[in-house]
Amino acid sequence: MAFKIRTSKYRHIFCDPPKPEECWTGFRLATLTGEQQYIKASSKYFVCTLFGGGGPMMVGRLDRPGRFERGTSAEVAGHTGGVLDIDFNPFDDSMFASASEDTTIKLWSIPDDWEPTDEKGLAQKGENLNESLVDLIGHRKKVTLLRFHPSAGNVLGSSSSDYTVKVWDVEKGEEISSFSEFGDLIQDIVWDVRGDAMAVSCKDKIVRIMDPRAGSVASTIDTPHEGLKGIKLTYLGETGKILTVGGSKQSAREMKIWDLKNLSAPLSSETIDNASGTLLPLYDNDSQVLYLGGKGDGIIRPYEFEDKKPYLHRLNDGFRSTSPAKGICMVPKRGLDVMSCETARLLKLTNNDGVHPLRFTVPRKSDAFQDDIFPDCPAPKPAHSADEWVGGSSCLPVTMSLNPRDRKNENGAAAPKKKFRTMATVSKELDEAKARISYLEKKLTEAGISY
Repeated sequence: MAFKIRTSKYRHIFCDPPKPEECWTGFRLATLTGEQQYIKASSKYFVCTLFGGGGPMMVGRLDRPGRFERGTSAEVAGHTGGVLDIDFNPFDDSMFASASEDTTIKLWSIPDDWEPTDEKGLAQKGENLNESLVDLIGHRKKVTLLRFHPSAGNVLGSSSSDYTVKVWDVEKGEEISSFSEFGDLIQDIVWDVRGDAMAVSCKDKIVRIMDPRAGSVASTIDTPHEGLKGIKLTYLGETGKILTVGGSKQSAREMKIWDLKNLSAPLSSETIDNASGTLLPLYDNDSQVLYLGGKGDGIIRPYEFEDKKPYLHRLNDGFRSTSPAKGICMVPKRGLDVMSCETARLLKLTNNDGVHPLRFTVPRKSDAFQDDIFPDCPAPKPAHSADEWVGGSSCLPVTMSLNPRDRKNENGAAAPKKKFRTMATVSKELDEAKARISYLEKKLTEAGISY
């Protein structure tokens, strides 16, 4: 039998260590721990939580690495407790939600002139953002995880220490559904590609596949991992497969792939190592590449997924460093430097060395746009509204081309921003309207006109 080497466009993907001038430093991180990733990013900004009262958050610009200084650089603060998780709106790069120990969820909009650091990377004086757009109140204990819907506008999923998962319409500030039949703390919540289902992992070692519209459980995976480590999840595109990572009975870290049509046994199982940190799977649905990092790890392992046995193929050694990660997140594809063949960018949050950008690149000799390694990616445009989704609409995310020549076409154009107004703005407008009404009533009375 002839020996055959598997071909892959991403086989030689590599990541060089970032230079010091490409990193963000100078901030002291919050000491709160939990199941969250500690850092989230859009194609323009990233957010991480800082040490201090009121849940302060650092919002950094991806195009402005440099040194952050408390008291000088602008920051976001408005909670009365520490912030546990953050998530960006996939259709608005400047809007994100924050979950706090004070049981509330707040929605924030970053101003267009936000510059915590200048062009030279030095701290720049700025005004703090203290006024949120919307406050979502409904959980009885601290809110631990947040996930925006991948295709419907202004739909947000949340979990809390009160053992509930809620789905919100953030535009109306209302709860869509709630599910409370969990026996323990929730470790992860993820939407599928269309947003028709939500997978939830729990400390009771059961993964529940939920109908988020009705707040009911459709199916379960009983004890996908026997160990005590947290179970993290990711859907593998539209293949009908889901990946779980957790710990074995011998405390080894492992990952398994399951068929959603038959959850009785895994299709594939692979042991990673015996480290103690929780693994974080970051899946790029466009290129079908999985980046596997871990809390406390200095290693990022890339795998390519294929919808047939053995399902996952290791792509070289990935990225190795002596600096352990506190958290990791992925930058949306539309924020990458595609002309340098950068196929993925991960932001690695460290305890003492700031935020490091890890650029995964496919080596190519040509300077032209490489359409074979850059398929269309999700666009900043919702496929349907929250009301349409609640009514049963099912849509894949709207896609856009990454080719710079086609970025301004109709399919990839950014959706017009939804106009949110803060409570303070509405109160001010109401006071002005009342004053105007009083003035007009006085004039009518003076003129002897009844009303």
